[in-house]
Amino acid sequence: MSTQVKLLSELKRGERGRILKIGSGGGLHRRLLDMGLVSGSEIEMERVAPMGDPIEIKVKGYNLSLRKEEAASIQVEVT
Repeated sequence: MSTQVKLLSELKRGERGRILKIGSGGGLHRRLLDMGLVSGSEIEMERVAPMGDPIEIKVKGYNLSLRKEEAASIQVEVT
């Protein structure tokens, strides 16, 4: 089974993956970590707003909404 790496902002509804890397720095990086977005976490794309922003993902048993620009800094290995 092959895997591919995408940005979290590129996932389609229902796609699942594992977080590989969070590329942002500073306060945003810390905030994402505090929300449970750490390397190795399993995520699933739940929904995308009609205009594409924000997106909703499921991580560690809860749903989380992120701006598309925040999601674009997170690399995901799609499974």
